[in-house]
Amino acid sequence: MFITFEGGEGVGKSTQIGRLADVLRRRGHDVLVTREPGGSPGAEAVRHVILSGAAEEFGVRMEAILFAAARNDHVEEVIRPALAKGAVVICDRFMDSSRVYQGVTGNLEPEFLETLQRVAINGLQPDCTIILDLPAEKGLARARSRSGGGAPDRFEREELQTHEKRREAYLEIAAADPARCRVVDSDRGEEEIAADILSIVAPLTEEESTVSPGVETVG
Repeated sequence: MFITFEGGEGVGKSTQIGRLADVLRRRGHDVLVTREPGGSPGAEAVRHVILSGAAEEFGVRMEAILFAAARNDHVEEVIRPALAKGAVVICDRFMDSSRVYQGVTGNLEPEFLETLQRVAINGLQPDCTIILDLPAEKGLARARSRSGGGAPDRFEREELQTHEKRREAYLEIAAADPARCRVVDSDRGEEEIAADILSIVAPLTEEESTVSPGVETVG
């Protein structure tokens, strides 16, 4: 089972991924938590280049190529082997982030971006994508608070209007692919959000469950 989490800055992906992973592990699943850009040694090196802004001067096309290279390494070195062993893989961002960040607000041609995606993922699609939805203004405030006053990364520096456009793009992706994508309101308490996410994921994972008798479950 391959589960991805998507959304704008500060929507709470890391918190909810951690909560979901804990519950699934207590239910007897082997769970791998990973992230993009990054997740493998090669991809983590690219992550530093992208988030530091070092690649920004080369333009959004080069940035998209770097994302695709990192994603391919991540897929082949980490995600696909874990799935082959029967793990539940939970990834913080995946292909939809490229569609939103480089495609919609980066103004890259859809044909160019989709070609890159095809090469990068090599047939691997998420089984379920959780899109955490939050007004951009609130998300940015959370992201800045989380950084503790440190320097914002490449994406947090962008204007509020750009972030709100990304929010809308995620909602459009969800509407176009309802079988894969589920939108969860992130403007609520952590417990309530976590319960909604578990109600989406649990039926999918339990279909393939190998839970042993007596393993603790948390609803």
